[in-house]
Formats: sequence, structure tokens, C-alpha cells
Amino acid sequence: MTATLHFHADPGEFLDAAGNHLAADPVLNTVVASVAHRMAARRADGIALPEDDWWLVVRDASGAVVGAGMRTAPFLLPMPAEAAVALARTWHERGEMVSAVNGALPAARYCAAEVARLGGGRVEVAQHTRLHELDTLVPPTPAPGALAVAGADDVDLVTAWFDAFMADADEQAGRPRGASAHATPERGELLRWIRSGRIWFWTDGAGRPVHLTAANAPAFGVARVGPVYTPPEHRGRGWAGNAVAEVSRGLRAEGVRVCLFTDQANPASNRLYARLGFRPVVDMANLVVVP
Repeated sequence: MTATLHFHADPGEFLDAAGNHLAADPVLNTVVASVAHRMAARRADGIALPEDDWWLVVRDASGAVVGAGMRTAPFLLPMPAEAAVALARTWHERGEMVSAVNGALPAARYCAAEVARLGGGRVEVAQHTRLHELDTLVPPTPAPGALAVAGADDVDLVTAWFDAFMADADEQAGRPRGASAHATPERGELLRWIRSGRIWFWTDGAGRPVHLTAANAPAFGVARVGPVYTPPEHRGRGWAGNAVAEVSRGLRAEGVRVCLFTDQANPASNRLYARLGFRPVVDMANLVVVP
């Protein structure tokens, strides 16, 4: 094999090794880059990271970085097919139990297929996603209310709406609630996110929260918006479009590029973001290996 796999337990060491590669296409690499930076900051603050997490750098025969990935949950960026297959074989040799692979196609598909071949089972698509980048922001029809930054006292509502977003997203896409197995961040992580000033409510004319939009801190000049959630009783009133537009405008004012993911099975959200000026970048998938 001409490609070699290099594993790092320290996200800071991973960023030192792969930073230039991630920065060369920071939109495509947004998930791995933002999670690595967040975990490196937590480690620097003395917060213990899960012992089984790792960060992957793929190098070609010349030593150049040609791919990357992470296991907080397995997420792969583009890499040679042989590297994706070798990663699955390495998991198998280590005895690591992997039941899902998320990330860029076709690398994620090659990896999941080899996991299934080695361990038995078959690969199914849990979710097709699409990464978009904001081009020219097209303001939506104004809706009553205003954007407000969430505070620490709002953590219970933020938690409830994060939980609901995960379940409702499946339902809106025609899947059973909870089928995508996305986990809400634990309370401490949500509080850190809130205190960073990156979770917002849209409040109605009476000042009541009716919608939530969040965004990751920028990594290599790119900020990723999400989750974006409106409770069912408040939908259809323009809250989401106005909130995402305002958040995106603010991020642009910081000098960063703005991107977000959509579920390809949810046409309503895809239409909304297209109207706001988001343009497709790459398709990804969450693949599960079932017995």
C-alpha cells in the first residue's frame, strides 16, 4: 500500500500534523477541523478526553497528507480508497467495534464495506447529507421579532430543543424518530457552547424564544451553522430563515465563511437554505453496518 495511516491520541498533535491539509479546503474539512480544535481546547483546559478517541492522518509515499479522519464518532474526509479499506482492517485487527462510518463519499463507503466484509453484516444508509456554503446572502421576508444570544440560564431549554431537533429531523425525513442515533451534547458541553456566545434564539414580538440556531466556533476561517430548530407549533412563520440569515450575517462580519449541512431527505430545509444563498459543496453519508 502506498498510503500509510498515522494515528494520534492528542488532537493538538493531529492539528500540527494535518493543519495545512485541513486549511487548504476548510469548508470540506469543517467537521474534523472544528471538533479537533474544540477537543484540543478542552484538553488544554485539563478536561479528560475519551480514551478510545483517535485522530487519523493519511500520508502518501512521499509523506504528503492525502486524507484525515477522527474517531469521536468515526468521520472520514476524502482519502484514497486503499487507505479507507486499510482503516477498516486496522479496526478489525485492534478489535475495535465499529457499527457506523460517517463522512465523505466514496471513502466512507469503501471503509464501511470492508467493516461489513470482515465482521459480517451489510451496509445500510442511515442518512444522506449535503454540505453547503453560503454564497451571496439573500435576505428572507422579514419576520417579527429579533435574534437573542442564549444565556447560561437557558441551558434547560437549549437541551430540550437539541433533543427535539435530533428526533424531529428523522421524522421530517421519513425515518423513525431516533433512527440517526445523533446524541445531544452533554450539559457541560452545552454550557461551554452557550458561554461562547454561539447559540441564539429568535424571539417573537413578545420576547419569547420561538426558534434556536447555533454555530461552531470558526476553524481555519470557516464557521458551521447548526443545529437549526423550530418547535412544531412555531413553524411556517419565517423564524428559521430570519435567524439563519442574521447568524450568517454576523459570522460574515467576523470575516469567516459560513457553511451548513442538510439532510437530503428533507426537501423543506434544502429549499430554505437554497433561497438564502447556500450552494452545495459535497455529498456525505452516515453508513451503518447491521448484522
